[in-house]
Amino acid sequence: MTTPSIVTFIIYLCALIGFGIVFYRFSETLPDYILGGRKLKSGVAALSAGASDMSGWLLLGLPGAVYAAGLNQVWIAVGLSIGAFLNWQYVAARLRMFTEHLGNSITLPDYLEQRFEDRSHTLRIVTASVILLFFALYTASGLVAGGKLFESSFGWEYETALLAGTGVIVVYTFLGGFMAVSWTDFFQGILMLLALITAPIMLIFFYENWGTLTAGVASVDPSFMNVYQDMTIIGVLSLLAWGLGYFGQPHILARFMAIESVKMVPKAQMIGIGWMVFALLGAIFVGFTGVAYFADNPLPDPEFVFLVMVQELFNPWLAGILLAAILSAVMSTVDSQLLVCSSALAEDFYKGLFRSSATHGELVWVGRLSVVGVAAVALVIAWNPEAMVLELVAWAWAGFGASFGPVILFSLFWRRMTHQGALAGVITGAVTVLMWNYLEGGLFELYEILPGFVLSSLAIYLFSIRSKPPSESVTVTFDEARSG
Repeated sequence: MTTPSIVTFIIYLCALIGFGIVFYRFSETLPDYILGGRKLKSGVAALSAGASDMSGWLLLGLPGAVYAAGLNQVWIAVGLSIGAFLNWQYVAARLRMFTEHLGNSITLPDYLEQRFEDRSHTLRIVTASVILLFFALYTASGLVAGGKLFESSFGWEYETALLAGTGVIVVYTFLGGFMAVSWTDFFQGILMLLALITAPIMLIFFYENWGTLTAGVASVDPSFMNVYQDMTIIGVLSLLAWGLGYFGQPHILARFMAIESVKMVPKAQMIGIGWMVFALLGAIFVGFTGVAYFADNPLPDPEFVFLVMVQELFNPWLAGILLAAILSAVMSTVDSQLLVCSSALAEDFYKGLFRSSATHGELVWVGRLSVVGVAAVALVIAWNPEAMVLELVAWAWAGFGASFGPVILFSLFWRRMTHQGALAGVITGAVTVLMWNYLEGGLFELYEILPGFVLSSLAIYLFSIRSKPPSESVTVTFDEARSG
């Protein structure tokens, strides 16, 4: 990396830490630290949700998948776009109303416990444990992406790069909490979109016309031009099923819970979906173009396609900005994941089970220390330099989608749902995802989120109708929350 790129990169990292310092004084209570006092505006909620959703997968995983396999990977983007739209359309406003009405819940385990009046705390313990399990994998995927970025950009050893990337993320998340995370995600989302628009434009000029580009791709492998190449029904369903994951991602749902008003949801939806469509198209184009660009010198790691292309095509100062955008994609998810894990440990375990009388200041510091602890665990998982970002993301995404997706949907729309149904749904979804990955052949090649989602939904329904109906107070509270 050239000196201008390094300078630009360092300025960006310092700015992120600056956000943590600025918002430090706005995180005096746990609700402020975890949800920013529910004061997010439409634009910040939309772009922070999108940026925390897409992560390093958008600028590393997806371009790498298209570079390695061709346009048949676009089905992931189609599934994600549909899932995100439905999530904003049917979950966002309703979850915002329910969580505020039900004891001003600031975490999903807290919301589910309040929703079903679970005095045994079983639902809180199980759901918080599932969050910690899958976020350990999810956070590790982000750290791997960050490590690869520093390794490629600075020529550092992978382990050194991993420690550097983790350190920056932990510092500003530790200091500023949810508001620092959301506002950094907002600017990171803008930066990511600019990178994914600028790069394709530059590549179009490089190849002069579309025919030259497609001819270059065809010279490597003509099948890369076919969206149906090597795709079976199971293959297409697996990629489309990624969209189901949106209904159960705690770090995305937290943005819905934190938006200032239900009235802001439609505007946030329009901004968020628009950002997402353009970003996905840009990422696909980068991977597709990389096939032709690196035809004579194939990359050993497909996920480096955007990194290497940026450094070769752009002015050093602009390259530094675009590399910062890639780091943004990584950080915007890792910081949100660390914060959700922090909330689970501070609100759901420490306060919910051990110290209900804990002061706000005490809980905030438990949350901050939890950020450091979870980051350390994820760092151990990410220490393997051979770990693939897309593989780690796929497993964690499926885990949350199958465990929480059906439970959140049923809890918001089905009055007859019971505590037993919710518990059965979370456990069934998590176990299915964990076990499915070890089965091989035929139907078992299906992405585990789909069977997990279906089986979790069945478990919720069967256990709910076979158990005692919810109490009158539960149904009355449900009706009140639904009416706003």
